[in-house]
Amino acid sequence: MAGSGAVTRNTLRQQIADALRDEVLAGRLPPGTEFTVKQIAEQYGVSATPVREALVDLSAQGLLDSVQHRGFRVRVFTAEDFRGMVEARTLIVDGIFRRLAERGSEPGGGEALVSVRRRADEAERAARSGSLEVLIGYDLRFWRELSGLVGNEYIVEFLHRIRVQCWVFAVPHLKREPRGRDHLWVGHGQLVDAVTRGDAEEVRRLVHAYNEHGLAWVDTLSPVAPVARSRG
Repeated sequence: MAGSGAVTRNTLRQQIADALRDEVLAGRLPPGTEFTVKQIAEQYGVSATPVREALVDLSAQGLLDSVQHRGFRVRVFTAEDFRGMVEARTLIVDGIFRRLAERGSEPGGGEALVSVRRRADEAERAARSGSLEVLIGYDLRFWRELSGLVGNEYIVEFLHRIRVQCWVFAVPHLKREPRGRDHLWVGHGQLVDAVTRGDAEEVRRLVHAYNEHGLAWVDTLSPVAPVARSRG
């Protein structure tokens, strides 16, 4: 069938990008790790073309840096980068969640939040148990689905990208701390409750507390040196 090859390649490209993003978020590809298209292609047993396209996609999302004549490197985010990300999302999120609070009392609003509630419950459970990798998956889905209720996909994608980058920065620090779980935010359920009730003031308070939680945490950190190693 005409075009089926392109569809297969694009699907493979997305699968590789998703797999590598998961590796970065899990900390198995730490910041500073370098690798080539050839290494990734051999690892997954595929041709170089979809791998190169996947790596370019991840570079466009801000997760990788292209290193001339050497391949790609997992981006190293600094504490100042993290503060800038929090500031960027703060400028948008407050208005978004005020709108969500206003919609919470509309007919069908509760039904639309059922899936978000499940994500919130799972995210909180993972945070309280310290299951970082599980938490990241549910946390990203939670915020994506919640902000998606506003109906503006451009804003959803922007915020999702920033949250992924925030996690890329946070994971190495949280993994090296004996009590890293104590720094994980667990207000997902409270936020869903406030949105469902249409309580705009409580929504604003919780979102502010969420952002302040991140800023207070980053102020406690000591620097983590980049890994700067190759993926063999």
